[in-house]
Amino acid sequence: MRYEMRIATMLADAIDGFVQLVQENYENRHKSYVENPDKLYQVNLLIDEFKFQLNSSELRRINTFSWNADYSILLVNDVSKGLEVIEEYVKRNYDDLFILTGRLHTLRSLCSTLIALKDGN
Repeated sequence: MRYEMRIATMLADAIDGFVQLVQENYENRHKSYVENPDKLYQVNLLIDEFKFQLNSSELRRINTFSWNADYSILLVNDVSKGLEVIEEYVKRNYDDLFILTGRLHTLRSLCSTLIALKDGN
């Protein structure tokens, strides 16, 4: 398996983990670290709007057997656009959504690594 394929798969796993974190914290409001569940709901809506789960499954699917650089980078760019909006929202509501910053940093790092690998080739 090529290095790029592994990073793409790691990104897909990280996206799924982020989506799951947001959904579980919203569904279990009484156990959540977030005081205002409406803000988590807004992040959940942004995840749906930017189709994170669809991009994640598609990224995993196309990188299972071979590396398709153009399509992978297209998906990564879509995820990056959504991350920019979510990161801005989290920054504005940092007191309530600080728990998401680590995952967002990981996602941003994996996206930029894949884009840098594409630009380097």
